Amino acid sequence: MTQPKVDFIQRTFEQYRGGLQRYLMRRLAHAQNAQDLAQEIYLRLLRVEAIDLVRQPQAYLYRIASHVVYEFRLREEREQKYVTINSEYMAELADSVGDTSTDEQWQTMSTERELARLFAQLPPVEQAIVLLQKRDGLSYKEVAEQLNLSVHTVKKYLFRALLRLRQAEWKDE
Repeated sequence: MTQPKVDFIQRTFEQYRGGLQRYLMRRLAHAQNAQDLAQEIYLRLLRVEAIDLVRQPQAYLYRIASHVVYEFRLREEREQKYVTINSEYMAELADSVGDTSTDEQWQTMSTERELARLFAQLPPVEQAIVLLQKRDGLSYKEVAEQLNLSVHTVKKYLFRALLRLRQAEWKDE
């Protein structure tokens, strides 16, 4: 990447940063999501091959932003559509483990071993998020701060990890 291209992109991004943030905030519910998407917009701008053909940098930047917001909303809709976790049921299930017969306890131990095997196959960051959020009871924000990630990223990785574990569980049945 040439230095003039990098300079142009940095100048453009700096010049329109405030307006871009306001644009994103009007379209998104959380400031952290706006910050994450602003970074994505900057990365996409860096990937443009023929930046010298851009005649109206502000318009081009906002066009990229509109695409990024659209894709973000699509992803969020898909995530909400396919995953619903009943935390009350999970708590009841965890409490009832001590009330099982010996055969059921062996089945539970076998399931726990299988779950541990599947868990070990997750990427390390997803393992950390699952442990901090589910085992240690940290909020999304606390997990994000501890791992130096955005809240949106924590939610996304947690969703992916739980989905992988659920899909692996379904394959075994």
